[in-house]
Amino acid sequence: MTRRLPVRIALVLVTAISLVAACSGATGGLGSVPTSVPTASAEPTSPDLTPGPSASASPSTQPSEEASGSPAAPTSATATPATTDTMLVRAYFILGGEPGSVGLVPVLREVPKSTAVAKAAMTALLAGPTRLESGDRQISTAIPDGTTLLGVSAKNGVATVDLSTEYDSGSGSASMQYRLAQVVYTLTQFATIKSVVFQIDGETVTTFGSEGIVIDGPVGRADYDDQLPAIFVDRPAFRAGFASGGRVSGNADVFEATFRVTILDASGTPLVDDQVMASCGTGCRGTFSTTLSYKVGKGQWGTLRAYEPSAKDGTPTNIREYPVWLTPGG
Repeated sequence: MTRRLPVRIALVLVTAISLVAACSGATGGLGSVPTSVPTASAEPTSPDLTPGPSASASPSTQPSEEASGSPAAPTSATATPATTDTMLVRAYFILGGEPGSVGLVPVLREVPKSTAVAKAAMTALLAGPTRLESGDRQISTAIPDGTTLLGVSAKNGVATVDLSTEYDSGSGSASMQYRLAQVVYTLTQFATIKSVVFQIDGETVTTFGSEGIVIDGPVGRADYDDQLPAIFVDRPAFRAGFASGGRVSGNADVFEATFRVTILDASGTPLVDDQVMASCGTGCRGTFSTTLSYKVGKGQWGTLRAYEPSAKDGTPTNIREYPVWLTPGG
């Protein structure tokens, strides 16, 4: 697609106080961490899914039936708050892969409960991937170490984020575009935020980084389609719980808008494999949302796989996959 290149960013006073008012309201909090796995939500403003039984459990190439060192796995699809002191937010990192598969991926973070949800999400993003996430699953970030959040506010659907000078250090067009996309996606997970204005050390930005990326005002998700895989699954998140009957949603740019989504159990056996159609395809990004039902005998790590069958011979292409926690029943 042709990216709209920006020319100028208005200097906006950043305050945490205005953030509270802007990010509450329609979205409310993202919800406390439940002890069991609720069904998936297709709406970006709904409470998100709980992580699997242990967010610190190491994922492997073949997900194990039980998470090492984790507490008892969830047993029902009813959301029961485990604590009133935490909430879930989403941080967007980069999931590695082949061309067509590499791109942004949502990862859940459990953070102290706060009405300043955008600040909490940005803090989680700047903390970067965990050591386990950056292992064989190739989760990474383009945001430089040492980047700090100086402020974030929101008004009339536009968030203004002020970051330290480390944020625009380094070089490489791909890295620069990814780090911008990570912030935009992380902040626009909230219904009250549609686009983002960037500041560096409180100063107006006219060009970003050594690559001279021009920014002419608020930028939104559509400005960073090139940082998405061909099939972008926004829900469920990486290593989230996914109960039978849950929704898988996102957007895709694939041939004739058609692709497939599969749920595999811990042994790699497909439990369900459905055809999905996006709202448009072949040169444009269309949204999709589908329900997947499956049966397993016990809670286990499984795999969510989205792929496009080759028009030539049906071979899976543009494969996007990551672990999800599967629960019996439903």
